[in-house]
Amino acid sequence: MRWKCTCSYDGTDFDGWQSQPSGNGIQNVLERRLASIFGTSIRVHGSGRTDAGVHALRQVFHFDAEWDHGAEKLVRAFGSNIPKTIQVFSAKEVNQAFHARFSAVRKRYAYRILEGEASPFNYRYVLSLGRGRLAVDKMNEAAENFLGEHDFSAFGAAHADNFSENTVKTMWEMRFTRSGNTVTFITEGSGYLYKMVRILAGCLVQVGLGKIGVDSLVEALHGKSAAQNFRKECLPACGLFLDRVCY
Repeated sequence: MRWKCTCSYDGTDFDGWQSQPSGNGIQNVLERRLASIFGTSIRVHGSGRTDAGVHALRQVFHFDAEWDHGAEKLVRAFGSNIPKTIQVFSAKEVNQAFHARFSAVRKRYAYRILEGEASPFNYRYVLSLGRGRLAVDKMNEAAENFLGEHDFSAFGAAHADNFSENTVKTMWEMRFTRSGNTVTFITEGSGYLYKMVRILAGCLVQVGLGKIGVDSLVEALHGKSAAQNFRKECLPACGLFLDRVCY
């Protein structure tokens, strides 16, 4: 039996999604719980990796195991003996053709930015901008240049595990919204390179602060200039959420 599950987590205190030698990856935690439930080692396959400190509202994973007690009891079984900062909230039996990673067609991320200083109850989930104020209209105009299919190699960081990844991605949505002094960056695409969302968000924030011109971003997108310097604009992990995965 193959089970498709959806979970959410506060990534602050974990070493990312992927299983780690430290045992402190989200995947480690879920696999330890599954081993306790089923009495044997079970491998979890996620829709993709989130980095250390990145959060998820709807991360999808699957695993194979025989379970005859229904989805609701499986979800309840997940709720015992795991940190409260991880919650599995849905489970569904699917056919063997489903794969959490390879069946995904779109991923949606959100990055939250606060103009000002975050409260002690919110600092783990938002980037505090301090005194800066963002020109959201200008940022949205710049973001439109990234819609459609492009080679995003200039906006992805090097990673030993994805050196052969296809750098051409399709973006269907990329925009900023404002609610009071909170600005949220929303992006939905076919996939993302390592740290790509945080680098793009950082570049567009610099546009909103008047520190980067749109033309330089467009030139880098189209391979007309070396974009090594843009990777330094990568924002901290705390404000980033994997919002949903579409199949």
